Amino acid sequence: MAQNRAMNNISQLRRLGLFDARVPRYTSYPPATAFNTRTGADFQTECLGRLDPATPVSVYVHIPFCERLCWFCACRTQGTSTLKPVESYLDTLLIELQMAQAALPAGIRMGQLHWGGGTPTILPPAMITKLATAIKSAIPPAPNFNFSVEIDPTLVDAAKIDALAASGMTRASIGIQDFAPDVQAAIGREQGFAATQTCVTQLRAAGITSLNTDLVYGLPHQTLDKLTDTINHVRALDPDRIALFGYAHVPSFSKRQKLIPLDALPNDEARYHLAKRAAKAFTSDGYTAIGIDHFAKPDDSLSRAQETGHLRRNFQGYTDDTCPTLIGIGASSISQFGQGYVQNAAATGAYKDRIAAGTLAGHRGYALTQDDLLRADAINMLMCEFGIDLDRLAAQHANVNTLQPIHDAILRDFDGLVIRDGQTIRITDAGRPLTRLIAQRYDRFSNIAAQYSQAS
Repeated sequence: MAQNRAMNNISQLRRLGLFDARVPRYTSYPPATAFNTRTGADFQTECLGRLDPATPVSVYVHIPFCERLCWFCACRTQGTSTLKPVESYLDTLLIELQMAQAALPAGIRMGQLHWGGGTPTILPPAMITKLATAIKSAIPPAPNFNFSVEIDPTLVDAAKIDALAASGMTRASIGIQDFAPDVQAAIGREQGFAATQTCVTQLRAAGITSLNTDLVYGLPHQTLDKLTDTINHVRALDPDRIALFGYAHVPSFSKRQKLIPLDALPNDEARYHLAKRAAKAFTSDGYTAIGIDHFAKPDDSLSRAQETGHLRRNFQGYTDDTCPTLIGIGASSISQFGQGYVQNAAATGAYKDRIAAGTLAGHRGYALTQDDLLRADAINMLMCEFGIDLDRLAAQHANVNTLQPIHDAILRDFDGLVIRDGQTIRITDAGRPLTRLIAQRYDRFSNIAAQYSQAS
């Protein structure tokens, strides 16, 4: 009986297009594919100046350098075998921080700080301390300040971890992807379990109490058995959070992905089963499922945020960050303001040229309309709560009725998988794999020609 239900569900998901669809991940609305160069540094400066000093902001700092370039990665990164370009880039970051500080109202505080990349742990201890000190000087920490860093276990040691801990790091995010040797070889990322375990031991010894691990499904040569073995290794690390991302094969955007053999990639239905296997394993271990692709221990702040309705989705995935503003520092970083988004020039050279010219690095972005704000809230509710609270949406937006035709179409087209439950439009458990497809119905930019990741 259970097997028949599962087969019927797969058939229904196939009929509704899950295994063919390519859709945004909706870490922002509108997606970055809608950004334009009419919105740039001037808009960025204006938004910074209008911030309320009483409300803390989040800060994201991008370190785009790697000693090795993983073939699966589509992030804005560049390889280097020396620290010379990193040192030059750090000098530019410090100037940008000073410029951002000059644009901000007095008294602004920082509630959250995240270093991403690339590989932030390419920085030696002295540079870690120098950057952290400069950031805190430009935007002092607020009470209950949190600081997270993306860490490559193959490019970190006790001295770097101690420098990060001394600078106030509270959460470490460790990239794993998959521990199977042939999978690692196919994506250009060799990383043994022993090195990863040593990294975790050093982090715990340094007093880091929150640990996140990043896994990826849909990788070349990945199978259910290999993924299960990786999950067993992850269990031994005992992370507080787990992010389970689907691999996005977009070689037209990320040229290095051409090194990955297409015929070794799992098909869309196989991807679905990989994700389901991992989700079942983590929830069986007592982790709480968070949104579409995260898991957290029940006492973790991410689980509490989901319970209290404060879960949000941003460019790093799911977060308990309640700061309404994100200030992006560094090449390709995206700032999020109440008025819209601004992305710094993506190429490191172009970014440095803008800062050297005495302007902020904003190159493209998007100014939000009232219609965008309404759709963004509806999409965020779907991505974080698997439903739309119509009363809450109406309390926040006077133009809420403009979405009624979309509500009606979703209830019709996803009959039984999306239901009306009082004043909530709710995705059922069986319909949750379709969440991004359902969210796309509210996206007025869905006709933009762009390469997105698989929905499965």
